[in-house]
Amino acid sequence: MYKFENLEVWHLALEYTDMVYKITEKLPKSEDYNLKSQTVRAATSIALNIAEGSTGQTNAEFARFITMAVRSCIEVIACLILIKQRGYIDKKMYSEVYEFGGRVFAKLQALKKSLLRTADHRQRTTDHRQRT
Repeated sequence: MYKFENLEVWHLALEYTDMVYKITEKLPKSEDYNLKSQTVRAATSIALNIAEGSTGQTNAEFARFITMAVRSCIEVIACLILIKQRGYIDKKMYSEVYEFGGRVFAKLQALKKSLLRTADHRQRTTDHRQRT
């Protein structure tokens, strides 16, 4: 088992991607190479950045990938707003996926904060040892 497979946020990202795929299936053919493609790529990018970052050498490096996942999460939300604005999905479906996206965003932010706090602590400890 890989490190990322144990992360709750990775499982949430997978679920979010499935939700996004279901929504983009409702888009008209004219959106295949525009809004549909962009939304699906952004959603997929969330889980992929979590996985790729988890193999990094440091927590600071992992946090950098989580930052990319956060950006992708925001991109999905922006795409969903456009999808709703164009009338491709109903308000209920939009609300469900929008709220779920908010959960994913919050979990990503919490993970990033934790990684940076740990990385900062390690750096201070290293600096202290070098001075003594």
